[in-house]
Amino acid sequence: LFLQSTPATSIPTVHVQGQQINLQPPSYTAASQHAEQMKKPGQNFMCLWQSCKKWFQTPSQVFYHAATEHGGKDVYPGQCLWEGCEPFQRQRFSFITHLQDKHCSRDALLAGLKQDEHGQAGNQKPSNK
Repeated sequence: LFLQSTPATSIPTVHVQGQQINLQPPSYTAASQHAEQMKKPGQNFMCLWQSCKKWFQTPSQVFYHAATEHGGKDVYPGQCLWEGCEPFQRQRFSFITHLQDKHCSRDALLAGLKQDEHGQAGNQKPSNK
């Protein structure tokens, strides 16, 4: 298969089982939507939105993913559904800032993973029992 380079205004499309699929440049978002998201080497940051659990290589990839997939104008539920976060009502633009400040910094993502590993996302102190 050979695709000729075309002006940037058109993206080549293919039809798979009756669905039209856009062929966009390969990027970290090319992971299959249906397969269980597996951690690949170099992917150390996880989206902790509700039951998303997708892995990414950088905090900025997590932020971009969460802002577009969970905070997009057609999908944003009106509150932050990040694990362990208070579900306050927020305007979408306020949510995007909140997402970047509170959840998608390197430190916040790493801290969230540690909590997730212990299965205590809502409980800050590990139990010694």
